[in-house]
Amino acid sequence: MFSIMLPIADLAAIAVLTLALFYPRHRRGDLVVAYVALNVGVMAVAVVLSSAVVSAGLGLGIFGVLSIIRLRSMELSQHEIAYYFSALALGLIGGLGATMGWLSLGLMVGLLVVIAIVDSPHTLGQFTSQTVILDHVSTDPATLRAALEEVVGAPIIHYSVTRKDMVNDLTVVDVRFRAPDLSAKSNKVGLAGEASR
Repeated sequence: MFSIMLPIADLAAIAVLTLALFYPRHRRGDLVVAYVALNVGVMAVAVVLSSAVVSAGLGLGIFGVLSIIRLRSMELSQHEIAYYFSALALGLIGGLGATMGWLSLGLMVGLLVVIAIVDSPHTLGQFTSQTVILDHVSTDPATLRAALEEVVGAPIIHYSVTRKDMVNDLTVVDVRFRAPDLSAKSNKVGLAGEASR
């Protein structure tokens, strides 16, 4: 029973992970395709390995080959890597978890719930990071913080200078800040426009 139900549950779980959680929050359609393909591929390999009589060496070799596949087109952020490993874990549970019965389904649901809570903007706030290149070199921390706040348009939570170029007069800074609430700003602008009429 579970040998048929788990692949179906895996497909439903990857659909929830990519289409209900990842895409509405991060809007990366190209990664939705990558996550679904990774999940289905890993599940298919896991089903073959679990149903055939193969040596442990062959199984480890196949997963070793899968582990060297990397997304080389562009750098992934940490939350995208988290979804990548979640898609991988769902595929493994869907392909190898038939012997664990209801525990496999519970693990799938639990993984989706954890990702939904942890990646929610309500859990950790709407913090974002950005690399800022300033056209001057500043040695005063207060002046640098003020310049960064002016550039990003929000109070700086943390910043780290990654490069100072005295020859070209450039400062490269990794900045963390709370994303401004654009909906509140647009409401204020709309109310101000109505008040001026």
